Parts: sequence; C-alpha cells; structure tokens
Amino acid sequence: MPAKVYTDKDADLGFFKNKTLAVLGYGSQGHAHALNLKDSGCDVIIGLYPGSKSRSVAQQHGFKVYDTAEAVRRADVIMVGLPDMKQASVYKNDILPNLSKGKTLMFSHGLAVHFGLIKPHKDIDIIMVAPKGPGHMVRRLYVEGKGMPALVAVFQDRSRSAKKTALAWAKGIGSTRAGVLQTTFKEETETDLFGEQAVLCGGASALVQAGFETLVEAGYQPEMAYFECLHELKLICDLMYESGIAGMRFSVSETAKYGDITRGPRVVNKATKKEMKKILEEIQSGKFTRQWVAEYKGGLKNYNRLLKKGAAHKIEKTGERLRSMMPWMSKKNLKGVQAAY
Repeated sequence: MPAKVYTDKDADLGFFKNKTLAVLGYGSQGHAHALNLKDSGCDVIIGLYPGSKSRSVAQQHGFKVYDTAEAVRRADVIMVGLPDMKQASVYKNDILPNLSKGKTLMFSHGLAVHFGLIKPHKDIDIIMVAPKGPGHMVRRLYVEGKGMPALVAVFQDRSRSAKKTALAWAKGIGSTRAGVLQTTFKEETETDLFGEQAVLCGGASALVQAGFETLVEAGYQPEMAYFECLHELKLICDLMYESGIAGMRFSVSETAKYGDITRGPRVVNKATKKEMKKILEEIQSGKFTRQWVAEYKGGLKNYNRLLKKGAAHKIEKTGERLRSMMPWMSKKNLKGVQAAY
C-alpha cells in the first residue's frame, strides 16, 4: 500500500501559536529548521552547550541562544538536532531533567530512540520530522518558495495531537509544500541505515574504488579510470534522480544500455544481495548500533584508521588534480566538517 502523503492543506501552523520551539544544535539540519521556522512566523530559540562555536552564528541569525538545559525548560517543542552518538548523554544530563508533562521531543532521525539509547519520558510526545536531504538544501528550497520532501512519525502520543505537532513543524520548514510521508521510527531508522551502508555511501564508494582499481591494475591511466568510474557517475545519478532507472536508460546510448542490462547483474549479483540481507539483519537486530556505540566509546580508533586509509587511496589524489582543471565546478573542501552543536 502506498504511503500516506500530507501537503500544506493537512497542516496548521496555528498549532504553534503561543508556543516556543527549541532547536538543540545549530549544524546542518538544526540551522535549516530554525531559520525556516522563524521565517514561517514561529517563536524559535536555540539550545547549545556553553562553549559551542555555533553560538555567535545563531545570534547573528537573530536567535536567542541558551544553554541546552535552559532551552529545554523554556520550550514546548524541542528538536534534538545533535549527532546520533551525542544524543544519549545530552538527553540524560540536560534534556530529561528539564522535561515536563505536555512537552514534545522531536528528532530528525530515529536511531537513538528506536534502539533504546534514549529512554523516553512517559509524559511527553515523541515525534520525528526527517527531511530527505541535507540541511543546506532544506534551507535553499524554502527560500526559493519550494520544499524538501520529509517523513513524519509518532513514537509516543501522550497528548493525542502528536501528529498535528509533527505536521505543523513539517509545514514550518516548508516540507508540506512538496509532500510529507508518514512512517514509523523503526522503518525510518532501519531503511536509512541500510541505504547509507549498502547503497548510497558504502555501496557506491566501494563500487567506485573497485572499478578504479580494476582499470589501473590493468595498465590504464588513473585519469581515465577516474573519469569513467567516478566523474561520470554524477551524470548517471542525475538522470536516475530526475527520471528513474528507466529514464536514465532512455538517455544513454544503445551500447551503454546493452552493457548495463547484461553486465550490471554480474557485478551486483546474488552474492551481493545476500550480503545486503546480512547488513539489513545486523541493522534490524541492533548489532550495527551496538558496534557503533562501542566504537564511539572506545575512541573511534578503527573508524579513524579506515577513514585515513580511504583518504590515502590513489583515486583521491587523481581526482584532486583533475578537479583543479575544471574551473566551472563548485569545489568544496569538506574535510573535518561535523554537525555543529
């Protein structure tokens, strides 16, 4: 059955009249939600830890900034816009002691709640509004009069109006302009993790590196390998994004189509899908989250080692040189960028 889709007519920003909304964290999603809600006429404050570098930025954007605990005390609806692995400790130390009956706690990703890193306060609503794109795009589309599609979910509905809160928030950030789909914390969390690991980040990165290595090891120039296995990937992804897989195939040559439909299944085959199912099972059982929590608490040694190894791959140096030859390309040095809190 297709997911239920909500639009502007299904949401009421008047639901936030005389209510204070707090955004904890002022990173990618946090800043976009806060600015969009403010521009939608809502009363928004920001909650940050005392030494946060984001304080001056939020203040420059016209927000009152409070320590996290004080923001929670002052607000009726509180968005937890913090990295997954920071949420549990901030919840225990700053959020939970300042929650009271009738408040709403909102997330943009369900991992901490779904896998029990956060134990919900029994007298509050717990909801999710998850835009399906990065914060800068959530903000840009809003400013352009458009909206980023989003998911909404209700984990705990003590007030019996939790969905109204979620839809009002979604409208405030512009998402009901495009369409908002109803889901659950379980479905959003497990599908999001799977997509990241098996396809969007893990799968795509591994496929690109393997293709590059195959060509270079066969004696081809690394520049040629980079163009064919990474640079042109954007063209194909854009075509699929705009028109689906069938639309992409319509746009490429007959030779490319024939290679696609006859050779693609040899690369991503039954063995690949079997491994994908294992990855999904590890997500569903909580094994991935337990491993990630242990890695984080252990100082991120393996995490940092693997990132360093990936950054040293030959494809990175090759790409850096080739991108410098493309003055029309918008270049971004994103090394070390983290979600701000």
